[in-house]
Amino acid sequence: MAVSIPRPGTPVRGSKTGKPIMALFDLLGRSWTLGIIWQLSEDALTFRDLQSRCEGVSPTVLNKRLKELKECALVDHGGEGYRLTALGQELFALLAPFGSWSQNWSRNVFGEQGGEE
Repeated sequence: MAVSIPRPGTPVRGSKTGKPIMALFDLLGRSWTLGIIWQLSEDALTFRDLQSRCEGVSPTVLNKRLKELKECALVDHGGEGYRLTALGQELFALLAPFGSWSQNWSRNVFGEQGGEE
């Protein structure tokens, strides 16, 4: 059975026409997707290491998300484990500034630093 991924040009969450940005938001909004991308931003990780770093994601959900990310050409699997593709690294470079922004937001709105970026 093929993994159902949001595709531009087809209905996705938030868009009946499937605008590319909405298809991307649908993909990124799925549970654990952003966490997986974030964890793979520095190094390739094995399935077990990735599951450990994602703090309790079930093997079933992790496997499903990795399949979706591979089908979307954001993640690849090789001898060293799972890693971001060039396209995945490009996406992460766009997402990374949210890490520092979130620290400022947490401090300014809630008066606390919170965890790591």
